[in-house]
Amino acid sequence: MEKRPGAVFYSSLLILIGFVAVGALYPEQLSSTASTALGFTTDHFGWLYLFVTTGFLLFCIGVGLSDYGHIRLGADGESPEFPYPAWLGMIFSAGMGVGLVFWGVAEPMTHYNQPPLGLAEPQTPDAASLGMRYSLFHWGFHQWANFALVGLAIAYVRFRRQRPGMISEAFRATLGNRIDGPIGHGINVLAVVSTVFGVATTLGLGIIQINSGLGSVADVGFGSTQQLAILGGVSLIFLACSLMPLESGVRYVSDANMVLAAALLVFVFAIGPTDFITAAMTNGIGEYFSNMIGMSLVMTPYTGEDWVERWTIFYWAWGLSWAPFVGSFIARISRGRTIREFILGVIGMPVLLSIVWFSTFGGSALFYEIFEDGGIAASVSQEISSGLFHMLEFLPFHEITGPLVLLLIILFVITSANSATFVLGMFTSHGTITPKPLMRVLWGVVQVLVAGVLLLSGGLEALQTISIVAALPFMVLMIFMAASLLKSLREERRQAEFHEALQRSRIQQMLEEYEEKKEQAEVEEVWGDHIEPPKDYVDYSR
Repeated sequence: MEKRPGAVFYSSLLILIGFVAVGALYPEQLSSTASTALGFTTDHFGWLYLFVTTGFLLFCIGVGLSDYGHIRLGADGESPEFPYPAWLGMIFSAGMGVGLVFWGVAEPMTHYNQPPLGLAEPQTPDAASLGMRYSLFHWGFHQWANFALVGLAIAYVRFRRQRPGMISEAFRATLGNRIDGPIGHGINVLAVVSTVFGVATTLGLGIIQINSGLGSVADVGFGSTQQLAILGGVSLIFLACSLMPLESGVRYVSDANMVLAAALLVFVFAIGPTDFITAAMTNGIGEYFSNMIGMSLVMTPYTGEDWVERWTIFYWAWGLSWAPFVGSFIARISRGRTIREFILGVIGMPVLLSIVWFSTFGGSALFYEIFEDGGIAASVSQEISSGLFHMLEFLPFHEITGPLVLLLIILFVITSANSATFVLGMFTSHGTITPKPLMRVLWGVVQVLVAGVLLLSGGLEALQTISIVAALPFMVLMIFMAASLLKSLREERRQAEFHEALQRSRIQQMLEEYEEKKEQAEVEEVWGDHIEPPKDYVDYSR
């Protein structure tokens, strides 16, 4: 018998509709309250975001390299559900596609204008180097470790332990049957609310950049009115896509994303300043790895500067608020992968693609700004989302590449929003892997309303604020999720060792029985050397 929506669905919906109502009626008050909450969160818990995110990265690497790495997320010997290229494409599209396109030029150029932590003079070679280093850091291993932890925990309980795909199930090893009551419902409600805010942030970023692209391509004005209209148009597309199954909806759109993104990447790399791009990438990788620990745990207690809060903590919080969505979606498409393969695919390959992306687009923008006085830095300082389109004007065929980039952003927004409707439907439908289309459409509408309210109440600043505030409680849950996952893996290993010991004991007992019978036969000269071993005996001495 099919289950009806329960407490998680109604509680989550009530909270989010209440937020939308308050934001629509009192946008200024919402912005003020969110800013106050942001100040409290970053002042008292900013350090925690840095330590915890770094800890998640070390945890994932440790699990992937350990003996647990061979455990399959499914039955032993089960084949992966999706081929490797399609799997990576869906991970990349649902994970950070919109963010990479938005920040690929904007972040290096912003740091070039205002170097991180005052470590260089603005608009100098040192500022350019710092901008590339911190861009790779913010889109590197730490960010994807958040997704990998949640995805691994959900995939393990769903496909290895055959439990429902709910966030609360990842805590069963430590909380037991208590997750079937109010505690479990609270965990799932928090995951739903965190997911909606995280996706709304990404939707908002995508809409802002689509607005910039339309301004570049079709001379459309830039403002909240235009952005709300764009949000409505894009919403109709992804809500229609949400009515289709995962295999024919998200997969094909994400495949189109990857083909178009790869074509644009190759074009800019080959036609743009290739030698500068490769040199900037090499230098950026070296500085990223050599300064990773320092960047991971840097704070500014002696100066009171808020750069870390505005950038690094925002990125970690954005990733944490996205973690239940991206992690659950990655879990859904990762059946049959081993834990080691999962960790490598989720943390390793996307980071490699991110490095190439930032080096190509951000490096090109820095080259044209430094050596050709391109004016990209001034453009970014006025309208942060315009940098990519301005950079493309220095390349041939920009009349074609501009609209193609605009199409890429739209496809990434559709993929992210469509994937999120699937995951939210799963969270609020008792963990079913095939939520009803109408349930997905409902959550799609909620995402649109939340994104619209945030755009009205402060645009990019509001999107950043709500990500940081909403991520804090789920970050604490993820700490216990990691502990629960580790406990489950240890229990499985103990069970495996017990069964292996039991099997060895049975084999040894069979050998001893066979030897006793043989000796007895020789003494009694009944069977002599013609004694036959038991049918289930295996001669391991061979």
